[in-house]
Amino acid sequence: MDPVWVVSADMGYGHQRAVWPFRDVAHGGIIAAGDNEHASTRERALWKRYLRIYETFSRAKGIPLVGKQLFGLLDKLLRIPSMYPIRNLSASTFQVDMLDAQLRKGLGAGVMSIVERERRPLLTSFYVPALVANRSGYEPIYTIICDADLNRVWVAKEPWDSTINYFAPCGRAAQRLRSYGVPTERIFLTGFPLDPALLGGRDLPTLKHDLGIRLSMLDPRSRFHLAHGRSVEHFLGPHATPTIPPGRVLHITYAVGGAGAQKEIGERLLRSLRPEVLDGRMRVTLVAGTRAEVRTYFDSVRRELVGDCPFVDVLYRPQLHDYFSAFNDLVRHTDILWTKPSELSFYCGLGLPIIMSPTIGSQEKFNRKWLLETGAGMRQDKPEHAREWINELLLDGRFADMAWLGFLRARKLGTYHALDVIEGGSFHQSDDPLKR
Repeated sequence: MDPVWVVSADMGYGHQRAVWPFRDVAHGGIIAAGDNEHASTRERALWKRYLRIYETFSRAKGIPLVGKQLFGLLDKLLRIPSMYPIRNLSASTFQVDMLDAQLRKGLGAGVMSIVERERRPLLTSFYVPALVANRSGYEPIYTIICDADLNRVWVAKEPWDSTINYFAPCGRAAQRLRSYGVPTERIFLTGFPLDPALLGGRDLPTLKHDLGIRLSMLDPRSRFHLAHGRSVEHFLGPHATPTIPPGRVLHITYAVGGAGAQKEIGERLLRSLRPEVLDGRMRVTLVAGTRAEVRTYFDSVRRELVGDCPFVDVLYRPQLHDYFSAFNDLVRHTDILWTKPSELSFYCGLGLPIIMSPTIGSQEKFNRKWLLETGAGMRQDKPEHAREWINELLLDGRFADMAWLGFLRARKLGTYHALDVIEGGSFHQSDDPLKR
């Protein structure tokens, strides 16, 4: 297909991770809203203000004395209303009016000066570029929703006149868009865009290979396979009975978000899992992402607890594209992903059981709810006792259950479906777990 404009925003990893799978079709590369050659000094200042609010919000609970109060204030501002009773929520809100005022001041103007050079489809994972383009009459516009639910601010002030198309990661997000007044014909239930490197193609050969090994690692007593072995054979084919690579042990990955919050949980879980790690029965990777200060913290934790033990790694890359590439490689060899319920919630579609650390913000509460309903994730128990409850769930085959439910129930082909819509206006919808 012809290259398209791809735009993201530095508001945590979620928005940037959502467009990363489209890097090969991004005309001129992925554009950073607010941090590009055409963004004015005033616009850069507006974006930095938004980023400061995001990072303050993400870390607010840890601020002594005023943390909980500050978090509550910001959370109320970004709050997503209850889904039920189902009702019309298309009326403008305070947040929508506030954003509209910022758009009139020039927020997003730099992106528009770039994309208006050449009329191409605009694909974005953040609402500001989509809303700015919509105000100027630009078409076509496609917006990726990065969470299981969303605030009204993602939708135009007058949604019935908007031409923005939306790629929804799950049915709940699609239902919410309809309640906000988005016409049904502009909502595409594609699933979250997972990187093709993790899938191997539309037939999922890489995913099936990795999942076959993962299920074996998560089911040491074969309790899961006794109940679901035939189902695994049906969907994974020859990958249902994999050859385990030499030296492969259970691999747990703990990942912080883009703001670096909750890094202390990594120390607590590693302290608990220290005996398994030192004996070579378990591998732990602590993901610092692009945050140098988190890497420094994790490195000091590793030195203190396990020294130079080869079964503990810290993943850090200063450049975002290098981090996403390295994280893809890590995911393929990870058996349990421990993280807050961010956009990584949708990685359960890869057959990754997810242990959820505490939520940060309204959207993560809805991601948590979605993961629990899917059966692919669980709330963390006390990290300092992780050794006990993780081993107990392993022996019961519970993590294998979560991996399998996520694989069957979560959509995996979001990237391909989105490309089909952009190129041809629609995509093939199916109830087959391998074609969603």
